[in-house]
Amino acid sequence: MQKGDVNRTNMVTDSVFREYVVEKFDYRIQTNDLISVRFESLSPKEYDFLANQAATGANVIVGGALLLGDLVDENGEIPFPVVGKVKVAGFTVFQIQDNLQSIADQYLESPIVKVRLLNYRATFLGEVKQEGVVHINNNRVTLLEAIGMAGGLTDLADKTSVKLIRQKGSQTEVIYVNLLDENFIKSPYYYVYQNDVFIVPALRQRPYRQYFGQNLSLLISSLSLLIIVLSYTK
Repeated sequence: MQKGDVNRTNMVTDSVFREYVVEKFDYRIQTNDLISVRFESLSPKEYDFLANQAATGANVIVGGALLLGDLVDENGEIPFPVVGKVKVAGFTVFQIQDNLQSIADQYLESPIVKVRLLNYRATFLGEVKQEGVVHINNNRVTLLEAIGMAGGLTDLADKTSVKLIRQKGSQTEVIYVNLLDENFIKSPYYYVYQNDVFIVPALRQRPYRQYFGQNLSLLISSLSLLIIVLSYTK
């Protein structure tokens, strides 16, 4: 990330060059997200129907561990016995936690509610060192952090036109971001959303370095061998 105003001649260490106000980011749950809801209370187990509900539902494997959760349906809701369906789509994890806390207070003694998004992930393709899906343990991760989780970019990555494919409800957005521009810090795409797909293209010199460079080495080796053979046959 560059600004073009700092070089070795004018660089002052241990000082702040610029400050940015980063756009606030709180991920809001969408349909088909998998969330974990845990209830803890002083109520006897046989009466703690909310805790029993939390022990069932869908599951996902993250980091080799099997995690239980509830899949948000097409209406943006998750079901609970007695209580019925609760709307969660469009809310942050903390808002859902507060909402469920108010519900649990009506049925349980001194309840504690913990909500977590389980299947928060992003996909990296192209010029990254580890292509594939990156599972994220919290819901506030920058693109730069996520790239680090993917092993970083390769030497031939074109950092000026990284393609981002983002799903927002029924719409799919396609955005190009420039990682060499320091102003990217202020971008609304600075943070990673659930199910983001990033495609990192290669620089134009990649075909030259990957194919012509190898063939040139082979050609030089062949010419060297031919010269040696000719010198012995004279």
